[in-house]
Amino acid sequence: MSDAATTPDFIALDDRWSAHNYHPLPVVLAEGEGAWMTDVDGRRYLDFLAGYSALNFGHRHPALIAAAKDQLDRLTLTSRAFHHDQFGLFCRELAELTGTEMVLPANSGAEAVESAVKLARKWAYQVKGVPDGTAEIIVAGSNFHGRTTTIISFSTDSDARDDFGPYTPGFKIVPYGDIDALRLAITDRTAAVLLEPIQGEAGVIVPPKGYMAEVRQVCDETNTLFIADEIQSGLARTGALLALDHEGVRADMYTLGKALGGGIMPVSAVVGRRDILGLLKPGEHGSTFGGNPLACAIGRAVVKLLATGEFQERSRELGAYLHSRLLELDGVAEVRGRGLWAGVQIAEGGPSGWQASMALAERGVLCKQTQEMTLRVAPPLVITREEIDFGVEAMAEVLTN
Repeated sequence: MSDAATTPDFIALDDRWSAHNYHPLPVVLAEGEGAWMTDVDGRRYLDFLAGYSALNFGHRHPALIAAAKDQLDRLTLTSRAFHHDQFGLFCRELAELTGTEMVLPANSGAEAVESAVKLARKWAYQVKGVPDGTAEIIVAGSNFHGRTTTIISFSTDSDARDDFGPYTPGFKIVPYGDIDALRLAITDRTAAVLLEPIQGEAGVIVPPKGYMAEVRQVCDETNTLFIADEIQSGLARTGALLALDHEGVRADMYTLGKALGGGIMPVSAVVGRRDILGLLKPGEHGSTFGGNPLACAIGRAVVKLLATGEFQERSRELGAYLHSRLLELDGVAEVRGRGLWAGVQIAEGGPSGWQASMALAERGVLCKQTQEMTLRVAPPLVITREEIDFGVEAMAEVLTN
């Protein structure tokens, strides 16, 4: 392709050669810095999505880029056949940051969830005494934990699930936020309850106040593990290190990802209790790239940024400002979320989420719908008030025209 190639040229290339498993906006991005991106035609856009929280620290944060460049000059991959000098440090620092006891590094968020499912089942058989092959995990309707074959087996999203069976057994689905339904679903065979503290893909749905504490209580009463999927809600997105922190609740295991890779490469992990993660023995679970030197170096730099509390504070303060501005808009039926994360429910008669996303892109703001009539707003945590104003004012134009 020539140096004079433009947006239509690149989009045609994608359409011709890639599987159509995404429906991106017709924008071809080439550069990014902070909260801004530039396309191949030189037009700048405010990032109002942050890679679904993978870019919590913005594009090319200097400390993260420096850590990656330094490690690129040293060592990038060993496989877990050998030790390397970044692995133990990353695990210790991440455990200390999250107040947990052991870390299982992985790559993608879905891989972390799969790993947590395996750990919960192993714990159920070896510790709780559930008969082999009968363990169950309880999940919530409208969940999103990934798109692997096992994970879609407990999805209620027809797009993710249909035509991909047969499905993996061993899961029960209950309504999100319904503690009575959860209590009734638990049996002697229940290994764990797996929940998102805030459901992102469902429309940034915040559960009823006190629900997570009730989940913790029910799990304690029934000797059931509580797994919190904090892949999107964690690492400062909601104004706390972990979204569960707002409720003063601790999970037995957390799945982390997205922002853990600093927007540079996929990095994920399961963190939790030693008596659960410590059940794994050599050969029972693994990942060639999981915990590689480059990933660990970047992850350590991410942990260092989070340890200051600066990004949690920015998310709290700027999140309150973002929500207040969004609530002022005509054409908005509801604003849900916490911190710098909002689900903007478009009022009846307004544009669809896709139409609104397209119109925002024309005004230099990149956002994306989730569900038909919800815009998911999750800017990088480095965003300023002035940049929030720019994005909200564009949204005001879109929702009232």
